[in-house]
Amino acid sequence: MTENNTTERKATASDHLANERTFLAWIRTSIAIMGFGFVVVKFSLFIKQISFAFDEHIPGQGKGYSAIIGIILVATGALMTLLAFLRYRSIERKLLANVYYPSFKLSLVLTIALLLVSILLVVYLIPNI
Repeated sequence: MTENNTTERKATASDHLANERTFLAWIRTSIAIMGFGFVVVKFSLFIKQISFAFDEHIPGQGKGYSAIIGIILVATGALMTLLAFLRYRSIERKLLANVYYPSFKLSLVLTIALLLVSILLVVYLIPNI
């Protein structure tokens, strides 16, 4: 038995299946983000309709930030779907070529993007408390 740590290991079916599971997890997350964005936009429209029905002005209703934040969330989810697919294909190619090295760039970019969207939501919601 040799103690050579540089021996290469061929990618197995479990490696490819793990890649696919990770891709599907990214997809589920992007669908959840898009769904949340959709709810935010629809709630904004609901508030506008209620204010028209009662002929009252609801505080904060005229700003329109809810719709913008909802659209940003839907766009973030859509971008996340595209990036998840690109990441999946990249890892698949690396596994097939037996040259896979982990990278955290996509995770870092998406984490920062979602953190920024979360900060925007918090800043928007604080005055309504």
